[in-house]
Amino acid sequence: MGIKIVGIACSPRREKATRYAIDRCLLTIEETSSKIKTELIDLAEYNVGGCTACGDCMDVMECSQDDDFSKIIPLLADTAVAGLIVATPVYFGSMSSQCKAFFDRCVLLRRNGFLLADKIGGAIAVGGVRNGGQTTAIQQIHAAMLVHDMIIVGDGKPGAHFGGTMWNDVVGGVENDTVGLTTVQSLGRRVAGLAMKVHG
Repeated sequence: MGIKIVGIACSPRREKATRYAIDRCLLTIEETSSKIKTELIDLAEYNVGGCTACGDCMDVMECSQDDDFSKIIPLLADTAVAGLIVATPVYFGSMSSQCKAFFDRCVLLRRNGFLLADKIGGAIAVGGVRNGGQTTAIQQIHAAMLVHDMIIVGDGKPGAHFGGTMWNDVVGGVENDTVGLTTVQSLGRRVAGLAMKVHG
């Protein structure tokens, strides 16, 4: 039986730089091992509000809010999921509001058996300049993953930095950010490799 790695695109904009980055990362994973399937959740296609702290998910694996997060829950709770890669644009040196809402709503996975525990976690951040807060945004994603008791990895050797960091304003578009693309691809291979060791 194969394993699955889920990518989360946390930009409010469809088919832009953040989506490009996570798509390239997931493609690298698929090229790395035929035993790994990937799945993308693009939050630009969903209506997901912030957590209201109602407490209802303390007792049941459901959210009281009537929005699209109910469609995402089974995708994350799937026992085949071995890893999660979250990609966000950088807004004011931080993750996007969509990314924060996603993690806040994932509290129900924690409250109902720590369903993300021991999953491999990686992060990608895309900024408007080369050093535009990508590392800070990635560290915020890492912090949320640690609260879920996930296993956090960066982009591995030889760089071994925090994760995938891309620059969307490079001349010719994000697809020409060869330096950043290398980190995104390396992150994919690192997540895939450890996922196979832990869950394969």
